[in-house]
Amino acid sequence: MVKLPESTEALTDDELAAVTVGPAKAFGGKIELAPYDAEWPQLYEREAAHIRKILGDKVLLLEHVGSTSVPGLPAKPIIDIDLQVPDTSDENAYVPHLTLAGYVLTVREPEWYEHRMFKGPATNINLHVFGTRLDEVERHLLLRDWLREHPEDRDLYRDTKVELSRREFRNVNEYASAKTRVVVEILKRAGAR
Repeated sequence: MVKLPESTEALTDDELAAVTVGPAKAFGGKIELAPYDAEWPQLYEREAAHIRKILGDKVLLLEHVGSTSVPGLPAKPIIDIDLQVPDTSDENAYVPHLTLAGYVLTVREPEWYEHRMFKGPATNINLHVFGTRLDEVERHLLLRDWLREHPEDRDLYRDTKVELSRREFRNVNEYASAKTRVVVEILKRAGAR
């Protein structure tokens, strides 16, 4: 059974600084959405093949998630990828391999599913790395699959994103939190508890 998110609050500036690896990127303004691009799945497949080549059997799961994985949905033109490895806290098992291949570790959240995030060397991606606790990955997959099959909820999510793209945000985390109400509403219809 997929669980609903535990928190819907945006991180504070101090909390964001605490999980950011390296210098924080300046942001402030509107989120720019691009119309759906049929090339996004191909970009995912290219990155997935590269990640599998780098990490081999350390890859337990690799999935294209987020708005770029839903045909017809506008999105920030960043490919979101969920990667499951045996233990994200064992960074020596995967971080050096990804770093050597040009991926850059930008987020380390040991208190939130031992989440790590990398940016890609050739494609604008967010590579989200999780361990064996899969609550967040399960939510991503449930939302993706539901939106692919239910145009009315895809349209609701699209309209929400477009409306939010007209507002000013301090950071992307604040934008993501602003979408949470509608995401939870959709996840409930999809069967999350």
